[in-house]
Amino acid sequence: MKTHETPDNITPDRTLVPPSGSQYEIRSGDQTVVLTEVGAALRTYTVKGRSVLDDYAEDEHCTGARGQSLIPWPNRISRGHYGWRGSSRQLDLTEPDKHGAIHGLTRWANWTVTDHGPARVSFTYVLHACPGWPSVLRCRLDYSLDEYGLTVRTSGTNVGTTACPYGTGAHPYLSVGTPIIDGASAQAPGSVYLPVDELGIPTGWKPVDGTHYDLRTEEELGAREIDVAYTDLHRGADGRARVRLVAPDRAAGVELWVDESYPYLEIFTGDTLPEPGRRRTGLGVEPMTCAPNAFNSGEGLITLEPGESHTASWGINPYPELWKSATRH
Repeated sequence: MKTHETPDNITPDRTLVPPSGSQYEIRSGDQTVVLTEVGAALRTYTVKGRSVLDDYAEDEHCTGARGQSLIPWPNRISRGHYGWRGSSRQLDLTEPDKHGAIHGLTRWANWTVTDHGPARVSFTYVLHACPGWPSVLRCRLDYSLDEYGLTVRTSGTNVGTTACPYGTGAHPYLSVGTPIIDGASAQAPGSVYLPVDELGIPTGWKPVDGTHYDLRTEEELGAREIDVAYTDLHRGADGRARVRLVAPDRAAGVELWVDESYPYLEIFTGDTLPEPGRRRTGLGVEPMTCAPNAFNSGEGLITLEPGESHTASWGINPYPELWKSATRH
């Protein structure tokens, strides 16, 4: 019996496929963004040739959830187990070392492009019921560029017959071009942080006052290690909360904003990444509509009844000179 041979009437396809699938580029002025088929993820974002993300190459495998969107939950679910409307559900443990399920169910799926223009691209994906997940969710990610930067709009619609729990998040790592972030300064708007146990699960709420987690005013990061969620976010008159990272010489800066759909922001200095060469090379800033482990705690958790939708927006402003005027998003 012949094996691993192509029939005579079929030409083998020897096209090499990147680890993250097809690549989709959008441009506006001096900005270029590349999105990927796998996870509809944000792989690169450059402005005048300078990267504002700690990104990865086309021929590399995405690590550390770099640039991925997190649906239908961000962060962790303790032991992958939760109760939902009287039933007990068990998800696959996608973070075995911490006995948890992490960052949702769609970030390794192949998404479909439904619209692609010079400065915009839209992806869709249908998450069907699977072990531990009770419903059917239609997901959409819209990326767009304009003179103020990048906007990311995330939508989830319950198209199943039963209600489902829902949360979403994103996982970009900001960069100001330095090899590591220690000399950079950061500002984050949270006045409360959620301390965690050894498995990364929140154990309560604490004020940031007097702790190294307090970044309400711009502070040099130095050697401080951070991997916690913030809440009680200070917002501007436009309803947006903002995180800023500034280079030591102040020649470069980048800002991530979230709308009011995101009451939580995880800040991650990357100290525990499995690849030593990627530790502290960018500042992880993770918008989250709910707290870590919300499928168990209920903190910020959204319930989508059949036919209901939820939409949230966040974005990146790569122009420090526009920080004070960028209010139109």
